[in-house]
Amino acid sequence: MTSIWVSAGFFAFVLTAVAVAGYFYQRLAGRRSADSPAEVVAAGGESSPRAAFANLFQSIGENFPAAKNEQNPYRMRLSAAGYRWPAALAIFYGIKCGSALFCAGVLGILALVYQHAPSALPLPMICGLGLGFLLPDRVLGSRAAARAQRLRGGIPAALDLMVLAMEAGQSLDQSIADASRGLKRTHPELAGEFAQLYLELRTGTARAESFRAMAARNKEPELRRLANLLIDSDRFGVSVSQALRSHAKFLRTRFRQQAQERARKVGVKLIFPVFFLIFPSVLLVTLGPACIMMVQQLKALIG
Repeated sequence: MTSIWVSAGFFAFVLTAVAVAGYFYQRLAGRRSADSPAEVVAAGGESSPRAAFANLFQSIGENFPAAKNEQNPYRMRLSAAGYRWPAALAIFYGIKCGSALFCAGVLGILALVYQHAPSALPLPMICGLGLGFLLPDRVLGSRAAARAQRLRGGIPAALDLMVLAMEAGQSLDQSIADASRGLKRTHPELAGEFAQLYLELRTGTARAESFRAMAARNKEPELRRLANLLIDSDRFGVSVSQALRSHAKFLRTRFRQQAQERARKVGVKLIFPVFFLIFPSVLLVTLGPACIMMVQQLKALIG
């Protein structure tokens, strides 16, 4: 009887998920929006499964009132992670909703299999809803941190390229464009940031506002320091190339010191796995045979 209930619950869950997905996919089949994420995700403007899922999650997320709020803090977090198309917030809320339903269904099925009682379903499903709704936040945070690390690693090379361009007689704006082209293969994220900065400068935006906007988009401390350096150099008439060269040297020295600091911490961090994992195994191998021999000798004496 229990297996019948499990099969029926699993079939109902899969049927509901397929029906909901088919409904939204049919609803989105005729959409031809210019800012559709399918055009961002699919190569060459052609349809792809990834673009179809993006459209599906967008249609789900658009039902959330928070997805239409321009002051939503998730917009800045998505921007820091590199997701900046207009529908990114709606897609993110759709992913949160889909993840919540998926985790609730999985935990509900597991509870039904192990508890063998339908009354045990509500609590695991509620926990699954909460876990699935919060899981995309963790993933987004890790993606933003990884992108910030990649941006940080490319700043010294970008500064060197800007110094070379400015010492060759080019302006600051043109040096930013040259640095963007030079970093396209090795540091594509930083190249994209510099390209967007150059486009903002070309549109007539003030340099200070463009630099501050670049720092605000990424929430990376090193980019904020670079923006402040460029703003101060432009305001006080300091030689920008000399300031950038000094800053690049300072960054390389600090990154090397941080790497040495992490290397020295490895010995301390290895104490716990050595003590709790390796040391008991060594004791077992070295003292185990001796303990066995002592027990056998004691048994012989007692017998």
